[in-house]
Amino acid sequence: MAQDLKDKTLSELEGLVVGMGRPKYLARYIFSFIHRHGVTDISQITPLSRAFREKLSQNGFHISNLKTVRTFEDPDRTIKYLFELQDGNRIEAVLLSDGGRKTACISTQAGCAMNCAFCATAKLKFRRNLTAAEIVDQVNAIHKEGHKISNVVYMGMGEPLENYEAVVRSVRILNHPAGWNIGIRHLTISTCGIPPAIEKLACEDVHPRLAISLNAPADSLRTKLMPINSKYPIAAIINAVKVYQMRTRGRVTFEYVLIKGLNDKVMHAGMLAKLLAGLRCNVNLIEYNPHPGCQSVASGKEAIERFAGTLEKAGIETVIRFKKGQRIKAGCGQLGADWLSGPPEQG
Repeated sequence: MAQDLKDKTLSELEGLVVGMGRPKYLARYIFSFIHRHGVTDISQITPLSRAFREKLSQNGFHISNLKTVRTFEDPDRTIKYLFELQDGNRIEAVLLSDGGRKTACISTQAGCAMNCAFCATAKLKFRRNLTAAEIVDQVNAIHKEGHKISNVVYMGMGEPLENYEAVVRSVRILNHPAGWNIGIRHLTISTCGIPPAIEKLACEDVHPRLAISLNAPADSLRTKLMPINSKYPIAAIINAVKVYQMRTRGRVTFEYVLIKGLNDKVMHAGMLAKLLAGLRCNVNLIEYNPHPGCQSVASGKEAIERFAGTLEKAGIETVIRFKKGQRIKAGCGQLGADWLSGPPEQG
């Protein structure tokens, strides 16, 4: 049994409390004190009797806590956080501001095994999955800095659906009214496209928004950019999306990073429009973000707008996501870029 109380959903805490001979309602105090009040020690959960708090500690239960090593601030109001896990591994998360909306972009793995050609995190390789507590605690840490988060995107380091159980547990924790109460439609899982996991997610009783990082309209090109495509080609992803939509009725976002001369031609836009025809979807076009050791170049503004125009003419809702957080390497595909020439800064 996991001993970290922060890693448990409310229903799991209820089972724990009842199993220790205490009233079920005490679990809500544990949950809300951890996830709303930010306590990091069992002794701080004051609605519990001192005897029960001591019993929890004596039985090996604890509350984990991320260490914030350093924060980086961009003039465009983007903030990047460097966190250290208890085993010494490090991860990054980003806070994006857009008017009154604040979006936390959080990590689900230390490193990543997907090896996408345009992503700095891929160069770090896979280290380990994060626990649900470590995923949720990125949101907790940002809240403690005084930022009221309205949206959370699982779009940081790692492939969320390769850490399926912890990610879904973290969704339940963040969504619960006794915690941060972030609406399920304000939680987005972004994936390279893992069809079995997408279909499994469709069968859950919670359905966050789903975003697919597509980046090419044909298998030959996509496999060059994203090696996972050789295992899960585009057709398998589209079929999984159809299953997901049939069960959830949810709209799916397709993300497309535009790289100059590679995947940004009108021809590619036309192929993409044909591929997505009939799906309830929208497309986010993302400017490519360079990082050390990668020779690719971002598409120009004209090429991006031309690509968007082709999709819109085909009836596909399209949004252009221009670069943010460039000065601090906080853009899509840049997390971990500061570490490629050596270990992360100590702050």
